[in-house]
Amino acid sequence: MDTGNGTSPADLDHVLSSTDAIETSRSKLLKDLPDIGIGAEETNVHLQHDLVPGLNRSSESPSYYGFVTGGATPAASFADNIVTQTDQNVQVHLPKETISTDVEDRALAMVCQLLDLPPEEWLHRIFTTGATTSNILGLACGREFVLQEAARRQGNKISVAEDGITCSMKKTGLESIQILTTVPHSSLRKAAAILGLGRSSVVEVGLPTAKHRFDLHTLELRLSNARVASIVVVSCAEVNTGLFATDNADMRQIRQLCTKYGAWLHVDAAFGLLARVLPETEEYHAIKEGVSGLELADSITGDAHKLLNVPYDCGIFLSQHLNIGIEVFHNPNAAYLNTASTETTASIDRTIPSPLNIGLENSRRFRALPVYATLAAYGRDGYREMLERQIRLAREIARLISVSEAYDLLPEMHGEMPADVRLKEIYIIVLFRANDDDLNQTLVQRINATRKLYVSGTQWDGKPAARFAVANWQVNVERDLKLIQQVLLEISQ
Repeated sequence: MDTGNGTSPADLDHVLSSTDAIETSRSKLLKDLPDIGIGAEETNVHLQHDLVPGLNRSSESPSYYGFVTGGATPAASFADNIVTQTDQNVQVHLPKETISTDVEDRALAMVCQLLDLPPEEWLHRIFTTGATTSNILGLACGREFVLQEAARRQGNKISVAEDGITCSMKKTGLESIQILTTVPHSSLRKAAAILGLGRSSVVEVGLPTAKHRFDLHTLELRLSNARVASIVVVSCAEVNTGLFATDNADMRQIRQLCTKYGAWLHVDAAFGLLARVLPETEEYHAIKEGVSGLELADSITGDAHKLLNVPYDCGIFLSQHLNIGIEVFHNPNAAYLNTASTETTASIDRTIPSPLNIGLENSRRFRALPVYATLAAYGRDGYREMLERQIRLAREIARLISVSEAYDLLPEMHGEMPADVRLKEIYIIVLFRANDDDLNQTLVQRINATRKLYVSGTQWDGKPAARFAVANWQVNVERDLKLIQQVLLEISQ
């Protein structure tokens, strides 16, 4: 995979445009809708010369470390142009008219293979707009499952999709549904609010000294409440630190508890998921433990526009319960939408469900093609090599910060831990702060004001903190670390 071993392109010396360029672009936006249009040619000039200079280079630059934003590999970018050119609406499986749903199904099967998840076991699979939507799908399926399971254990049968949550809760005699997790991403509470479960249904059951890890005793106590149905959500990996909520033993125990108490096990692996491609070596042992046992989950969230490096927007949802997915998302009473639900072709070995019956959207962009293209172009080995470069850079940044007199690496460890052991827990996220309180208050703004790097601001233990998220396919450890060192030194002086 020829990725990221050269120098930065001359026109990408700055990851952010200058403030003057941004203001100029803003001032050149059309004030009102014209009665007579300016024409396609003039509009093209307007976009390129007036508006593009005011956009950031988050995808194009390897020095954008905000959020967890990947770039777009050349293969994915090329495919995305075809997506616009052909303008497929990938909603209904119509094998005699288009192969668009075949491409999506094949791309998702390839994703499963990349992650060592047997495609034949993860039949409810679909591309979404991102992790937020995928978490909505996961909680919606979980809501259906746990109430059906509660009814089944009482010798009854219900359907939340048909009867609604209020009626279903009454029939089962349950008081509420709880979502048990550790240090959740904000999108989980958003999904809970949208689905009528409520933000307050999200309950953190982490260890007092390591909040990202499950307190398994507390988890079982919560699960054992016969008046409350439960969805367990594993954060893989936590957004501020990149630390993983479980290891193999934890996942197996959590799976046993979920089965015992009729709970749904969902994994939010928006950027942790790709760690499953890493080799089984001591260097990556801690990370591999963090993604071990994911095959035991009922459903998984992933993000292709993160470490798969395809253009925005593209999320991934995988579930082992296709019947539950169809129960929840089936699109009824639309005779004009021929779902071709029983059709097969010679090129596939199973029926492909129409996406509108297993996801939220009826109108859907052809997100699958860039994923298919980039996996075809670079394969398992290419993505493994790319992720290893990203991890090496993250660990070098962490090493640089850990020996600096101006900055502190977070989270602060209690007790003695050898530096090399601590660094082996670093995935692609590096959380840090300035040890000077005044500098720390403006640290993120000062780093980003250089326009050479971009980092995210966050909070840790009630104080401001900064975060590197290394996710771009163009990473070059030596080149990028040199620039980071220069900027951090400049800021601290």
